[in-house]
Amino acid sequence: MTDTLRISDLDLASLLCSRVCHDVISPVGAIANGLELFDDPEMDAETKATALEMIRSSARTAGAKLKFCRIAFGAAGSAGALIDLSEAGDVAKGFVGEEKVRLDWQAPRENRPKQQVKLLLNMLLLAMSGIPRGGVVTVAAAGDYLSVRASGERAKISEPMAEVLVGTADLTLLDARLVQPYYAMQLARSAGLELSMAMEGDDVLVQAKALQQVAA
Repeated sequence: MTDTLRISDLDLASLLCSRVCHDVISPVGAIANGLELFDDPEMDAETKATALEMIRSSARTAGAKLKFCRIAFGAAGSAGALIDLSEAGDVAKGFVGEEKVRLDWQAPRENRPKQQVKLLLNMLLLAMSGIPRGGVVTVAAAGDYLSVRASGERAKISEPMAEVLVGTADLTLLDARLVQPYYAMQLARSAGLELSMAMEGDDVLVQAKALQQVAA
């Protein structure tokens, strides 16, 4: 991605806000629906118990998504701050859940610069987008090399996302979904890393390498 292929800071902020809202609107809406059912005076005890469990489950989901977005998209500490990879792993596991995707977090327990950790979580999102039917996502980090591998039925990389990642997309068409790979590219650049996403066999592999490694 060249320096000319950029959107304004205001557009980036707006689109990222839309992305966060898109992620949390579903569980928040489910909480509201559950409360409406729970307040129905004609509801029997069994249905009330079901509504209460829906509220609890949706609240957990909303909390997990917000914690993830706080690190992946938000400030998550002061400039230059370090973040524990194991803490990020716990947040990622809460976000991914256990229904469609199983997360295998192999990153070491160590502090990393904030931008690297934010990038790794965004790489996780990229990889998950490649397995819409679910599967296994493996996250690893060693030195200046970060990788996320997604294995699942009919794994693939969407053409619009690929165009954003290689810098050929029309940025005037960016939306709340496609702003995420664009943001990941900007994070990689700020961390001095080169981001790539490609098929390796039947798997989707997202990698970030030091620029000197790429040049070599």
